[in-house]
Amino acid sequence: MNNTYREIAEVLAGAQTILLYPHVSADGDALGSCAALCRALRMQGKQAFILVEEELPLNLAFLDKGYCTEDQNVIENVDISFCVDCGDTTRFPGRVEKFFEGKTSICIDHHQTTKVFCDYNYVDPNAAASGELVFSLLKEMGTLPDIEIGEAIFAAITTDTGNFQFSNTTRRCFEIMAELFDWGVDTNKVSIQLYENVRLERKIIETMAFSTMEMLGGGKGALAFVTEKMISDSGALSEETENVIRELRCITGVEYAAFLKEKGPETVRLSLRAKSYGNVAEIAEKFGGGGHVKAAGATLNMPIAEAIVRVRAEFEKIIAEDIKRKSQAESADTDAERR
Repeated sequence: MNNTYREIAEVLAGAQTILLYPHVSADGDALGSCAALCRALRMQGKQAFILVEEELPLNLAFLDKGYCTEDQNVIENVDISFCVDCGDTTRFPGRVEKFFEGKTSICIDHHQTTKVFCDYNYVDPNAAASGELVFSLLKEMGTLPDIEIGEAIFAAITTDTGNFQFSNTTRRCFEIMAELFDWGVDTNKVSIQLYENVRLERKIIETMAFSTMEMLGGGKGALAFVTEKMISDSGALSEETENVIRELRCITGVEYAAFLKEKGPETVRLSLRAKSYGNVAEIAEKFGGGGHVKAAGATLNMPIAEAIVRVRAEFEKIIAEDIKRKSQAESADTDAERR
């Protein structure tokens, strides 16, 4: 059950030390939302940091204005542990123990499969991004218009909506964008940082990933992968593979896309996307993961070769079911016309 924005704002008002937690492999939504919160809390005179466990992606580094740290002792007595865009504690595995040292815990998220594990929660699967929810919370906190906060919220929402191209984009997204324009936010400047700030090594690993691509179910599914060795050989950072899944989904005729990234000898990160009618959250749940209908993921504890076999089989199965349902629907329509 959700708390209200006012209840969460009141808890934050009574705190002095806050640690913010984005998920591992932080994306624009997680980091942008945390950066906006961190800025707002510091403006209120509070001690706030964003606790991470890995280097930030190059295109998101501009959001860190001295907020991010890997030092878990940066605040010893934490009043509030606040996670953003995290469906469960597996999304920040190296910081779980520190998280629960906080006297009070808060979670804001927009994932359909979020598990309630905090004292205060606001989860809305209908929101396009956690940044949308954080913006509403900031308004409740009485946060004044601020360019830096606006840039962070813009980064959060634009990245999680595919620059407002994904089906999760809502009227509310554009209402917030209009307000950010009124604040004076330069969206072009932020967009250049987000989308036109790419290292050569990223293009190399993307090319290597596409060399593994296979089409499934008569072209309705696309699957690709990268191994740790491929990433090492390319000189790329692990997070520089994040665009592969989007490009797979863009292929004409593809409804389901899967991208597998080896994170260890028996650890694979699976990213899933659907284009129009597919539901990849159901697939992710079969592998112990979750997410949204059109965007989901899971961590598979097995060698990557086995993971590929299992995901391939699941894709073939769901595509076959889709074809069967479509055939049955067409037959029913034909029968209705004959009557």
